[in-house]
Amino acid sequence: MSSAPEDTSLRPNEPLVLRDDADGVAVLTLNRPKARNALSTGMMAALHERLEELGDDETAKVVVIQGAGPAFCAGHDLRELRSRPERQAYETIFRQCSRMMMAITRLPKPVIAKVHGIATAAGCQLVATCDLAVAAETARFATPGVNIGLFCSTPMVALSRAVGRKPAMEMLLTGDMIPAAQARDFGLVNRVVAEAELDAATGALARQIAEKSPLTLRLGKEAFYRQAELSLQDAYAYASEVMTRNMLARDAGEGVDAFLEKRPPVWQGC
Repeated sequence: MSSAPEDTSLRPNEPLVLRDDADGVAVLTLNRPKARNALSTGMMAALHERLEELGDDETAKVVVIQGAGPAFCAGHDLRELRSRPERQAYETIFRQCSRMMMAITRLPKPVIAKVHGIATAAGCQLVATCDLAVAAETARFATPGVNIGLFCSTPMVALSRAVGRKPAMEMLLTGDMIPAAQARDFGLVNRVVAEAELDAATGALARQIAEKSPLTLRLGKEAFYRQAELSLQDAYAYASEVMTRNMLARDAGEGVDAFLEKRPPVWQGC
């Protein structure tokens, strides 16, 4: 959670979330560097809008979320939260945040968090929500709300689904910062690299995934999250139906034929 002053470094009308595209990868940059990219209502609305745009954009196969300046994201903007100490205001902000996080899960494309500096509270939630995460070895993570009398209950939802219960409870109950290597051990991030290699490592992973069939990525991501909430028997029944649907798709036929013929596949996206 950030108590940093409002970021006054942005030029008038400069977007709170920037977008750059290359090689089928859309990079979204949280753009409040002086405020450690705190998730103000404006920032959350801008990120949600970008995600909605990407849902129908066939040119973008993979999404990367990163932060401008010295940090990935310091969580909610505490000054904004305290500016209206009313139940309705708090409910509105936390519902908005939850919808934005759900938009990442529901986006029919893989989303990778590219993490440097700190990712705390709702910033840590953002990392846990993304499908994959690559972190600089200098990055640090925390759910420190307990230190200020505000348990990180909404970050807990994503965190407890990304890591084991014991590590999640340790982070939530102590509020301690953990280094990137420990975050990897917990399962919060996939890869930890030298800070100088963060751009290259994240880009290489994103491009590797972008080479896959867009249809297969969409089916697979949706199936992954849906089956995780089902019983074992229901999960197998659902996954079998998804596999059948996938096998009937043109891309699956092309992929199998290309493998048997020892040639690169040509995806049709259907």
